[in-house]
Amino acid sequence: MNLAKINWDLEYAGSWPTPVKLAVIAVLSTVLAGVWYYLDTRTQLAGLEDQQRREQELKETFEIKQKKAVNLEEYKLQLADIEKTFGDLLRQLPDRTQVPDLLVDVSQTGLASGLEFELFKPGGEVSKEFYAELPIEIRVVGTYMEFGAFVSGLASLPRIVTVHNVKIVSRSADGAGPKPGEAELVMTALVKTYRYLDDGAVPSSPADRGRR
Repeated sequence: MNLAKINWDLEYAGSWPTPVKLAVIAVLSTVLAGVWYYLDTRTQLAGLEDQQRREQELKETFEIKQKKAVNLEEYKLQLADIEKTFGDLLRQLPDRTQVPDLLVDVSQTGLASGLEFELFKPGGEVSKEFYAELPIEIRVVGTYMEFGAFVSGLASLPRIVTVHNVKIVSRSADGAGPKPGEAELVMTALVKTYRYLDDGAVPSSPADRGRR
């Protein structure tokens, strides 16, 4: 086939040899397919990928929620246990009327342990989220065994009492020589008790307590 003898004018395309016609049709089809892909199909494929990613995210979300739904009863039981534990802890926080009794309990626990109080100084209440701290500075004289019995006694009280900033020194290191029959150890500490704040309750200040 001599291509030089072919009249390439489109008006004579009908007279082109069959192989030429097929080649031209193939080229035009390829060009049209490329243009169609660029203008339409590419956008649709990008949208399809976005929807596939969205589908995967929804599947993962569904699986997470399904697991939660399956364990819903177990979560309810755990929540009930937490609420019960929280209620038990709240019952260990005295209200305003019980605080004086709790201070007496702390003092009597020390005396029952054989300690001698040189300082028992309740401070001002410090407000927290739903409770108030009542710090008490103490200075007691005794032995290690008596100190241990005192701390153990505080832990066994029905109310929450914590001990902080414990410091134990010998009587001589404290600046005072031991007296006949007197214990040689001095413990200073900050004991904290806690009071539950009712809705709207505000801890009393030292000035307020002084006016009562």
